[in-house]
Amino acid sequence: MELDAARGFAVLLRAEDFAQIVKLFAPPLRTAVSAEALRLAWAAEVAEQGGVHAIGEPVSEPNTAGLTRVRIPVTCTNGSFTVVTLVDGDGLLHGLRLAPDGDAEWQPPHYATPDRFTEREVLLGEGPLAVPGTLSLPAGPGPSPAVVLLSGGGAFDRDESSGPNKPLKDLAWGLASRQVAVLRFDKMTFAHPDRLSSDFTMTDEYLPHALAAVQLLRHQPEVASDRIHLLGHSMGGKVAPRIAAADPSIAGLVLLAADTQPMHQAVVRVARYLAALAPGPSTDEAVAALIKQAAVVAGPELTPGTPPELLPLGFSAAYWLDLRAYDPVVTAAGLTCPMLILQGGRDYQVTVADDLSRWQDALADRPEVVIRIHQDANHLFIPGSGPATPAEYARPGHVEPTVVEEIATWLAPL
Repeated sequence: MELDAARGFAVLLRAEDFAQIVKLFAPPLRTAVSAEALRLAWAAEVAEQGGVHAIGEPVSEPNTAGLTRVRIPVTCTNGSFTVVTLVDGDGLLHGLRLAPDGDAEWQPPHYATPDRFTEREVLLGEGPLAVPGTLSLPAGPGPSPAVVLLSGGGAFDRDESSGPNKPLKDLAWGLASRQVAVLRFDKMTFAHPDRLSSDFTMTDEYLPHALAAVQLLRHQPEVASDRIHLLGHSMGGKVAPRIAAADPSIAGLVLLAADTQPMHQAVVRVARYLAALAPGPSTDEAVAALIKQAAVVAGPELTPGTPPELLPLGFSAAYWLDLRAYDPVVTAAGLTCPMLILQGGRDYQVTVADDLSRWQDALADRPEVVIRIHQDANHLFIPGSGPATPAEYARPGHVEPTVVEEIATWLAPL
């Protein structure tokens, strides 16, 4: 069953029938990746490698959690890559990534020293939506400052795994090696995609488990209970001020590539960027579809009953209404806690011009707010050069050491 489903997926890839491909996605993947986004990412990848020459036969291998890992080789004019997915017994796809040849597994960054900390599993929340997480505790004398890590938008695990990269695990191990306690957890969109209500929102997605994580840290003797912070990446950074507003005991915020541009506008901007990497009728069509969907989000016709297929990314009307009503900058401006706001100069998803500028305009004159740009970093804060592309995320790398050191220094005991 799994291999037959993978063969059908490969046929649709050859035909570039992305509308049918997303119908094969399991619910969390369908929520995270729309047909338009997939079309644009695929076009940008194959354009960088000179166009597709052939798509080979799927190869399957056992995997954990009852899923089968499937690799589909793609040969291009100037190179090759592999489409990697996980298939369940019903033939649905869980996860999708474009991996370079010689696909690598995550390796610890050089700045991580595992003998300086210990890790244990924890459970956040109660009932059917409780999620697992990992608590990293420094081995040295405490109590230590602590951070709760919040991953970006989509069905991410606790490491924010993206191909061979695990930016939140880089941060967790790097900070724990520098006397900072770290708690990271699987998002409920990753852990319980089949249990989510049709009208769940960004607030539902983050707030309950983030607050539970803060509460758990507060009861650890190794943690300084008055020095618990939030560290949010991308959408996790966007939502962090809302969480801090709900729990004034949170000591401070670290915001990495935290977006401020209304998301329906950002979706179109990113789509245009990707389309420029692979210009043509197909990508133009994808951009046009997103523009039409974004206009629905921005207009008065958006109501709780608007069908998801009329909206960007397949998110529900409730999700978009919640996003539209929330301004992270205004919320942050109402907080009194210190903040460290970092941005990658090569980030095309969250940018200096479209997002960081609003943080700067509202908070730059606040002495307790530090804002810095890491010019060589992409959206994952992995260093590189030249214009960033989606293909870059498939190459193994690590969060910049200077980013980890800067955060650790900012969190250092007073």
